[in-house]
Amino acid sequence: MGTTRTVAQKPAWFAQSMIAFSALFVYVCITPMKLPIAFLLLALASAGAQAANGFVSLFNGKDLTHWTVPAGDNGHWKILNGVIDYDARSEATGDKNLWSQKEYKDFVLKIDWKIKETTGLYNVPTVLPDGTHKQGPDGKDIVTPTPNADSGIYLRGTSKAQLNIWCWPIGSGEVYGYRMDKKMPPEVRAGVTPKMRADKPVGEWNTFEITMKGDRLTVVLNGKTVIQNAQLPGVPEKGRLALQHHGGFKDGKYSPASSLVQFRNISIKEL
Repeated sequence: MGTTRTVAQKPAWFAQSMIAFSALFVYVCITPMKLPIAFLLLALASAGAQAANGFVSLFNGKDLTHWTVPAGDNGHWKILNGVIDYDARSEATGDKNLWSQKEYKDFVLKIDWKIKETTGLYNVPTVLPDGTHKQGPDGKDIVTPTPNADSGIYLRGTSKAQLNIWCWPIGSGEVYGYRMDKKMPPEVRAGVTPKMRADKPVGEWNTFEITMKGDRLTVVLNGKTVIQNAQLPGVPEKGRLALQHHGGFKDGKYSPASSLVQFRNISIKEL
């Protein structure tokens, strides 16, 4: 006698994702110039899969829901073609960063970021594996003028626990506030120094996967672990996230470390 096999029913999010992907395919093929809507369809499709893994989207591709725009910003933190775009020109008189509305304790954060262009030459030091700077015979840092732009992501509500996004040869993902703190133990300063440079060229998208658990931090950049289980002594127990303003525009030009950046595909899973 033959046996009857039961086919497992696909969950609702799977069907929703397939519908969205199908719609995206048809839309792009028929109207390739209308990409902003295509990006929104893709975001909807990925949102279903993310939700199945416990992740919650922090950016819907349409507006800044989940985020607090600095008072007086005047439109410089904005949505452009389905991504968060910033031009380093916020007119806010106080804090110019874009903060999450919610505080987070332990989490995994996934976020895509891109440096749009560099903003000038910045005197970049050579960062050694232990987090210190290479110095010359005169005891001063050896610096090299380097095309640069600069932004970052604040963790737990504090600039000290900020992951840098920049063009330094050491690579993005380092925690400047701890690496440069000479009161910190050598193992802490070395721990927050990237083990490799995993950045893509300026103008291309990068992906962070950031895990905070207790006072321990792990950062994966473009699939490569650049910070692993680093300790952040004294980091707050919880706090908001922030996308960083840095540099700015003055006297008709940008400073050489300004945050000409974009962000997309932001999601978080609380642990």
